[in-house]
Amino acid sequence: MRVTVRLFARLRDLAGAAEFAREVPDGATIETVWQLVAAEFPSLVAYTRSISAARNAEYAKPSAPVADGDEIAFLPPVSGGVDDHV
Repeated sequence: MRVTVRLFARLRDLAGAAEFAREVPDGATIETVWQLVAAEFPSLVAYTRSISAARNAEYAKPSAPVADGDEIAFLPPVSGGVDDHV
């Protein structure tokens, strides 16, 4: 089955692409997709424990199944910002 993978922020920079389509095996989960992407772009492996993922624009757990045509997004941890109310 085919899914669209979207990478954001630092992940996009490391992979050199924001979006691409990939074939994944039947029964794949979001974790499966991440493992395939990280194998293709080894510099992403360091983010394995800290990324967030979304399936079709909704946050999802790594164990969530994916279906043909899904959009799977991976986001690195967010940091920074200033609290002006302190």
